[in-house]
Amino acid sequence: MAIVRRFGRWFGIGRAVSLALLAALVMLRIADPAPLEALRSRTFDLYQRIKPREAALRPAVIVDIDEASLKALGQWPWPRTLLADLNTRLTRLGAAVIAYDIIFAEPDRMSPAVAADSFRNLDAATRDELRKLPDNDAVFAEAMRQSRVVLGESGHHLPDGAAKPPQVGFAMMGPDPRRFLLNYPGLIGNLPVLEQAAAGRGMLTMRPEPDGIVRRVPMLMIAQDTLMPAMTLDMLRVVTRASAFRVNGDPAGVRSVAIPALDIPTDGQGQLWIHFAPYDANRYVSAKDVLEGRVPLERIARKLVLVGTSAVGLRDIKATPIDPAMSGVEVHAQVLESILSKSVLARPGYAIGAELVTAVLFGLTIIALGPILGAAMMVGLGALVAAAIVAGSWYLFAQQRMMLDATFPLLATFLIYLTLIFTNYFREQLQRHRIRTAFGQYLSPELVSQLAHSHETLTLGGEDRTMSIMFSDVRGFTTISELYKDDPQGLTTLMNNFLTPLTNAIIENQGTIDKYIGDAIMAFWNAPLHDANHEAHACAAALEMLRRVEVLNEQREKEAAATGQRFIPIKIGVGINTGRCVVGNMGSDLRFNYSVLGDAVNLASRLEGQSKNYGVGIIIGSGTAKAIGDKFATLELDKITVKGKTEPETVYTVLGAADVARSEPYLQLRRVFGEMLAAYRSQDFDAAERMILRCREAVQPFGLDRLVDIYTLRIAGFQKEAPPADWNGVFALDTK
Repeated sequence: MAIVRRFGRWFGIGRAVSLALLAALVMLRIADPAPLEALRSRTFDLYQRIKPREAALRPAVIVDIDEASLKALGQWPWPRTLLADLNTRLTRLGAAVIAYDIIFAEPDRMSPAVAADSFRNLDAATRDELRKLPDNDAVFAEAMRQSRVVLGESGHHLPDGAAKPPQVGFAMMGPDPRRFLLNYPGLIGNLPVLEQAAAGRGMLTMRPEPDGIVRRVPMLMIAQDTLMPAMTLDMLRVVTRASAFRVNGDPAGVRSVAIPALDIPTDGQGQLWIHFAPYDANRYVSAKDVLEGRVPLERIARKLVLVGTSAVGLRDIKATPIDPAMSGVEVHAQVLESILSKSVLARPGYAIGAELVTAVLFGLTIIALGPILGAAMMVGLGALVAAAIVAGSWYLFAQQRMMLDATFPLLATFLIYLTLIFTNYFREQLQRHRIRTAFGQYLSPELVSQLAHSHETLTLGGEDRTMSIMFSDVRGFTTISELYKDDPQGLTTLMNNFLTPLTNAIIENQGTIDKYIGDAIMAFWNAPLHDANHEAHACAAALEMLRRVEVLNEQREKEAAATGQRFIPIKIGVGINTGRCVVGNMGSDLRFNYSVLGDAVNLASRLEGQSKNYGVGIIIGSGTAKAIGDKFATLELDKITVKGKTEPETVYTVLGAADVARSEPYLQLRRVFGEMLAAYRSQDFDAAERMILRCREAVQPFGLDRLVDIYTLRIAGFQKEAPPADWNGVFALDTK
């Protein structure tokens, strides 16, 4: 038993929990939920963006039904006779095979016979002549017979008739893989007259991943109970004149699809991982240029020709790992380039096993060495493990075009690393609890808490930060306290009922209470935690404080009416200023508090003192006003120099939040009062006097009559005795 206990102490709870976590992670990877698959796919996307395929070989060319072609030749669909002309020109230019990334599922509505029945006011002779003309689809089919054409088809989620016989056979090497293939109940095909004339037909269907990105294209699939090749695969068969496809499979599904001289690796579902190359305009020739005879012979001769569209209006646009908007026909071209340049990406069947072995191996290394190594060595080991995993995965992709996932081994080792850190932290917390238990009887709880965490914090000093400071005070508190001269306990209850909601308003808006000074509160923002919106949070707290004081007064008024006592409402003034401060542990070597010092603090206190003089609930400094911008309804009050300072400060009041800032009464007040201030500061006191009358009307919804009275008296005084020549509109306060 002693040996077991010693082994248990050496092994530790951290290793035990980490082993259990590693086992759970292995099970999770086997289940492979969608988030893990998405993370893996995005990692391989990143690899492709870093190292896209070099498109040195150009076996395919895209004949593009682009915007210029639509503009020159008319809207889509074009008459099949025009497509017949296009097919004929491509054949004469020496195209090895022509494939259409278009499905011709319905008869041409522009065929003469259809026109004869569609056009009105035609005489019988004209109708008869039209019916005698060749059918457009027949003309197109005849053009196909003169060349080698592969038509595209698409899987459909609804069954549509009986299964079609395939045009080519499949030789199965290994177990039948049909149950692994993508399966569509229906098939959207082409007109029989066209399919009979074509040399082949294949599937255009691409199934994007759950995030909408095309990374794989099926080479084989089931559609309407028929085993079908991809259109690109059938193009290669037609070119090589192969009579059948060879499907190589194993119990896990498809391994590859082969035609003479080509063995194309796929995943178990028969899908090919495309190694994309960047967009290159040289892949494209305009259909208009082909029809007008302006395409050189070498652009088409002996090439695999894909006829499709990049026109946005035709909506054949796909998202790929390297391009959020690639035309579908270019995806098919990239498939052909990847196959013929032997640059297809591969995710071998043993990939999951290799990833699990890597995760287990490195996870066990972290579990074994983590508790032994120090913090620095542990970080170094973690960095080394991460670098080895990422470098191995990248090497296999860049040099071997093999996709082995680095994210799961990284995630597994990182979670194990965090688990070991957490268990170490948990042990330290237990140790701190022992310290608190041992010293709690002798030291204050605050000091014991700091001692348990770090003795380094028990020093004086602070840090320089931009902060928002608030002071709030009760106006006329002496008069209110006289009501409780015979009931001091009642005054205590009142103060608790008053300070509690105001404190909550500050804390709910991310503020820190510095201290209570009788009926006054000092608070600050942006310390100890950083707050990017500290100015806005301070103003929001101030508005909420005023609202909660109103609620408290309503309750007190009802209580006073019920008991027959005299009621005096509580009114508060709030001052807020923003500026550079020093915040930290302030005091003596024996006793200190976390507080804030600085000139911005003194100015905030002075601003609170002036709220009563200006008849407003809130006064803020220019730094605060500039930071909050239009988030609040602010109004410039004055330019002042407070007692004890020489530098002027522009002060504002806050009248409400964003809803008030958008209201017409506020916008009218801001405009009228601003015009009055401009006239006042430019010493046009007669104009300012005229504006005062409009201001008095505009301030009514906001209760700013005292503010208007102040400027009325000042203007009248300056009209009697002009200000000094160097007067700049700043008002010097002689009281705090």
